Amino acid sequence: MKIREPAVAGAFYEGTREGLIRQIEWCIMHPLGPGTTRKEKEPDVTAVPIVISPHAGYIFSGPIAAHSYVELNTYERPRTVIIAGPNHYGIGAPVAIMVEGVWRTPLGEVEIDTEIARELMRYCKILEPDWYAFMREHSLEVQLPFLQYFYNNSFKIVPICMFYQGIDAAEELGRAIARVISAREPGEIVYVASTDWNHYEPHEVTVKKDLKAIERVLELDLKGFYRVISEYSISVCGYGPVGASIVAARELGVKKVRLLKHATSGDVIKVYPELYGDLVYSDEVVGYASIAFYL
Repeated sequence: MKIREPAVAGAFYEGTREGLIRQIEWCIMHPLGPGTTRKEKEPDVTAVPIVISPHAGYIFSGPIAAHSYVELNTYERPRTVIIAGPNHYGIGAPVAIMVEGVWRTPLGEVEIDTEIARELMRYCKILEPDWYAFMREHSLEVQLPFLQYFYNNSFKIVPICMFYQGIDAAEELGRAIARVISAREPGEIVYVASTDWNHYEPHEVTVKKDLKAIERVLELDLKGFYRVISEYSISVCGYGPVGASIVAARELGVKKVRLLKHATSGDVIKVYPELYGDLVYSDEVVGYASIAFYL
């Protein structure tokens, strides 16, 4: 069985089991984090089939990402997690999937769900099996330790890496994801879309741009989302996975979408400036958001 070794352990997140557990708990209890590992359930919510989570280093985006995983932990104990992220390196197939093997992090190993991966490929013809597309990619890897922290490796994953992120790819992938989720019991399969939002502009600019794009997600407006990021030059790196979340949500009959937390790397630096050396709070920041979709 192929083992996908961690590419960014010790860089994007702590490289030892003990250090990584402490870091995840730091993210949860951070002033910008959720402050708890489990929330009160809302009486009218039956499931959370989809979340959107950022993928930068944990000292920057971890507190914001923690909101998505606490929300999942409140409602779900998934058997399988489909994770889609952008391909930052341009290696491999345009829309790549891993069909078999194991992903390893300092918290242990997680097996790929071959059955679900092959089912997705039947419904989504643009998916191509390609191990190499994932070898350096961090956007999926950084989601795993949060899932392992909450679910103790009792789940499987289906990794998807999108170099091509056009609206047609988002539509086809989103419909396939919805079809797979809807064929199971609520909460059995969940979808995590991995993205950071606007990149390397001043804090105030990034906040305004991010909220324009996020508003379209909250309204489940796929065409509007793609139009806004193009019209306002919003450098959302995982717009394909986000687009797929909008399509899947509409197909599943999602009742509401909620922005759990939005912040920038500047916000994080401002909280603990002593951790970040000479980095400047507001000059060039990256936007992060956690968003949940509810049935």
